[in-house]
Amino acid sequence: MMPAMNLPRPLKIFLKIVVVILVVTLVTAGSIWLYFHPSYERINGLVYGKRHGQDLTIDVVRPSNPNGFGVVLMVSGGWKSGAGSIRPWMMAPLLRRGYTVFGVYHISQPRASVMEITEDVNRGVRYVRHHASEYQVDPKRLGVTGGSSGGHLSLMLATLGGPGVGGASDPIEAESSAVQAVAIFYPVTDLLNLGKSTENLGDGGPPKSFVKSFGPDGTNLTVWKVIGREMSPIFHVTSNLPPTLIYHGDADTLVPLDQSERFQAEARKAGRTVELVVHPGGKHGWLSMLWDIRKFADWFDKYLRAEPG
Repeated sequence: MMPAMNLPRPLKIFLKIVVVILVVTLVTAGSIWLYFHPSYERINGLVYGKRHGQDLTIDVVRPSNPNGFGVVLMVSGGWKSGAGSIRPWMMAPLLRRGYTVFGVYHISQPRASVMEITEDVNRGVRYVRHHASEYQVDPKRLGVTGGSSGGHLSLMLATLGGPGVGGASDPIEAESSAVQAVAIFYPVTDLLNLGKSTENLGDGGPPKSFVKSFGPDGTNLTVWKVIGREMSPIFHVTSNLPPTLIYHGDADTLVPLDQSERFQAEARKAGRTVELVVHPGGKHGWLSMLWDIRKFADWFDKYLRAEPG
């Protein structure tokens, strides 16, 4: 027989601590992995319209235990979008709460102008509302989410989304594009006043990396003043603005915090609810954003799931 190992007591204690740490680490990692991999079914590539000969599509991600409410995700960054690009694990907090997520894609700029993109995502919401019963979600209570340009498009829906065309031959166009709650990251709100953004050339024109994103008249500064105002949510805040939650980093140099602060100020003038959460040291994105989406789920629980008072 082999003699039993007679380890010094300090070494035994150290090894026990290592084993405990290893077990805790594995359990924690496994729990996190499971949390971000909820059970769901996905339908890809539903065509909601066309733009420049190209299909406009929506992906539907439906959790195993749906709660009967939907959140429309603006799949957009730099006003660029790629069909099929959403990853359900990124929306895990919403899916775990039972929200059906509708990922709306658009044609990327500069092939489509920001004005055309805005028209198209409005149609995307109309499509979701028209087909709501098929996915067992309440058409009267839809949320919207996104980040950066996706946040901008969310706010364009929140401020200008509204009734469809009465008597329209296309039943989708007859639906409303209004949303009832908003939860977003670092949105562009004022294209005419870019402030300390690295995109500001100081000439009063469009963001320097997106000059071609606003059509051929985007470089005409006189015309740009009209376009920029039309495409800036801050100029369209009314008493109809739905409850809005914004997360924004105070070290964001692309879309400065000022964009959200001034939007909140305008909303307060109109007596509307806009909660701004400032992420200290946050740039244009941060590692804990996926965890922040839990707060988005809380927001939608409060303003979508609650019974109207």
